[in-house]
Amino acid sequence: MTLTLGPILGSAGLDPSQVQVIRHAYVREHEDSGLRGIHADSTDDEILVYTATQSANPRVFPVAPPALWVVFLREGGDRARLWGVVENRGELSNDGVLRGFDLSVSEHLADLRNRLVIGWRSPRTWRLNGPTAAGYPVMEIADAQPVPFPGFDRLILDHAQLQAVMREHRYAAWRTALSSVVGIYLITDTLDGRHYVGKADGAESIRQRWNAYATNGHGGNVELRGLDRSTFRFSLLRVFDPSTPTREIDAAESHFKQALDTRRHGLNRN
Repeated sequence: MTLTLGPILGSAGLDPSQVQVIRHAYVREHEDSGLRGIHADSTDDEILVYTATQSANPRVFPVAPPALWVVFLREGGDRARLWGVVENRGELSNDGVLRGFDLSVSEHLADLRNRLVIGWRSPRTWRLNGPTAAGYPVMEIADAQPVPFPGFDRLILDHAQLQAVMREHRYAAWRTALSSVVGIYLITDTLDGRHYVGKADGAESIRQRWNAYATNGHGGNVELRGLDRSTFRFSLLRVFDPSTPTREIDAAESHFKQALDTRRHGLNRN
């Protein structure tokens, strides 16, 4: 049984009847209009601007296009690779020849950008309604590109990002790095600004400790139970080699609790 685009859209909460699907081809200039096209080195901003400019001819582009547009780029032959999904916020201009739309990039299908490839059955067709495109076959879902580890002192994650780091293949380097250290971390409840200072020491690495938070949101800490994990932000205050004596890590934890006053005005209870 061949996987088609329809189930992919459905898994992202997209109703095919409420979207249109576009496939851009690389062309530096359109012969009919003289307008600048896109090419392999076009930036995302340039592709977004290009997508936002459409024909005013109702036989070419619908008078009332849907709110979401799924945009692909032609890859050769009958292949089309997902560039992204954009939200149509309405028409900005119409001079009778061209229409300009207010578009913004949506997070729908964000995890499949540049990875999802479908077969484009109609080589001369650049725009399809959603139900038609839903029947197009999925030819490839490529492995996600690895995300470089930013460094311990630049790590700031919300809870959803933390879950992705702990589970997704593209963050393998992050998990390796977090497995190599113990230390002191900070959880900030962005809802009210309160802090929680915690530690990972002994045989428990930062990765192991943070995996508990990714799993249940509170990591077994009474102070964090019942709070909305989606408002949590995770960062590192100090990292140590696993061979560091426990007393040194304990001293660092105590220092940060005092410096941030997390016992009186934060989420620490000891």
